[in-house]
Amino acid sequence: MTRISFRSAVTVTLACLAATPALGDSRPLPPPPSAILTYADLADLADQVPLVIRAQPRKVVPVEPERARGLRPGWGRFYVEAKTEGVIAGTQPLGPVLRYLVDLPLDAKGKPVPFKKKSAVLFARTVPARPGELQLVAPDAQLLWDPALDLRLRAVLKELYAPRAPNKVTGVREAIHVGGDLAGEGETQLFLSTASGEPAAVTVARKPGEAPRWSVSFSEVVSSDAAPPARDSLGWYRLACFLPGQLPSGANISTAAADRAAAVRDYRFVIEQLGPCPRSRK
Repeated sequence: MTRISFRSAVTVTLACLAATPALGDSRPLPPPPSAILTYADLADLADQVPLVIRAQPRKVVPVEPERARGLRPGWGRFYVEAKTEGVIAGTQPLGPVLRYLVDLPLDAKGKPVPFKKKSAVLFARTVPARPGELQLVAPDAQLLWDPALDLRLRAVLKELYAPRAPNKVTGVREAIHVGGDLAGEGETQLFLSTASGEPAAVTVARKPGEAPRWSVSFSEVVSSDAAPPARDSLGWYRLACFLPGQLPSGANISTAAADRAAAVRDYRFVIEQLGPCPRSRK
């Protein structure tokens, strides 16, 4: 690709990208193919994004390194003009041509993985008073489209847009343990804080001679009889990817030593049951 000057075309777009938090430095890596993108990767990009768009890049121009603020070592920033192919999610009207900036890792020759004239998925928002200009929700929020990615992405979006979808969890507000009449019997309720302020709670129930059971509720109704969320589901993502690894000391926890110890034990049990939250995007 030939480097050309296009200062007037991308000044506002550069300013918008600068407002996006820069990602931490890491070794150059190729964009993850859809086969290794995890549920969390897709949910991270799709969660509350105004637009998910399918587009075909037609013009790709490298941005001069001195103008690419916050760029990771081994990466390049590119100005892209693309043809709109369709809106996967979102209601904002779009024209036939889209313009945006994207960060991509470079190979040993200083070139990105070719993506011109290939279908791509963009996670973006429109730029006010700039028709056709987009700001990606992350510097690398462009994925090469393929049928497998499309199927998985639409499944994630269906969960996110469902009525009473699980709210975004921001922490643990309170932990209460109540012992039962029998030795080894008891129930712990972990009340979670959410970005929307809506209620959410995890319940762990124990009975002598039985394996502990746990469940989560994203409503005012708390039940220990519900099943725990399946792995790679929105409910699992809200917990596994955002709950702290240990019960926070700042949470309002039962004051009795035995009850406090039981709450800490049950919280650790839930974290173990959820497992790690793997991500391939850096």
